[in-house]
Amino acid sequence: MRRPSWVPEGMDLDRPAAARVYDYYLGGSHNFAADREMARKAIEMWPDLPLIMRANRAFLRRAVTYLAEQGFTRFLDIGSGIPTFGAVHEVARAIQPDSRVVYVDNDPVAVAHSRLLLEGDKLSTVVEADLTDPADLLARPEVADLLAPGEPVALLLIAVLHFVTDEQEPERIVRTLRDALPAGSAMAVCHASLEGRPDQAETHQALYDRTATPMTMRSEERISGLFDGFRLVEPGVVYLPQWRPDEPAEVGENPERMVGLVGVGLLP
Repeated sequence: MRRPSWVPEGMDLDRPAAARVYDYYLGGSHNFAADREMARKAIEMWPDLPLIMRANRAFLRRAVTYLAEQGFTRFLDIGSGIPTFGAVHEVARAIQPDSRVVYVDNDPVAVAHSRLLLEGDKLSTVVEADLTDPADLLARPEVADLLAPGEPVALLLIAVLHFVTDEQEPERIVRTLRDALPAGSAMAVCHASLEGRPDQAETHQALYDRTATPMTMRSEERISGLFDGFRLVEPGVVYLPQWRPDEPAEVGENPERMVGLVGVGLLP
């Protein structure tokens, strides 16, 4: 295929990437043929997937809105993908106009396109770094400046930790990030769960094995354990539609269909 001018040289556009597949699920245009092919195969096996991705995006909006209403003006969005369709800076600034956002992703295509989208935005920065190397991520000047003592930071780990393998120790990574946060900070997590649709978990994880970012869906117990050291905000760790819905009817009769488990925690 013809390489767009903003795609870094050397990128394999024939291999799907999670950030671009997610963009396709949301109805975006920042994806390539390989991403669309994989997404269509995934939807054939699991027709609810576009609904799940939109529910994930809706949780991000509600979580950022809640945190901005609590006074947060600094946001660290790790695994941000391409910041379109209700990006963190747009949601936060509707409440806190001076909100700063550092977006972090390890996909060079997502990073390159994000920089184009955010060009001229003096309060938003994009960093190419890998969550699985938290020491390197935290050492980046843009991240270190955001985390400088003085103001609490909202750490967003939305639909990214299930792309960390058990061998890469997601609990250790979260502890490292937690310990770097200023006092009074917060963390929002969305993580694919085994409990909601165990019949789909194996085939869905096998499909993501084709990408550079294989998926590991985890139990409610392990996902809840990521909040060690945080005080969970009500209603705790719940399925995507159950976390502070705008309207009670949005939860639906089978919230477990939206297999992501989510929560927001506050540091003392």
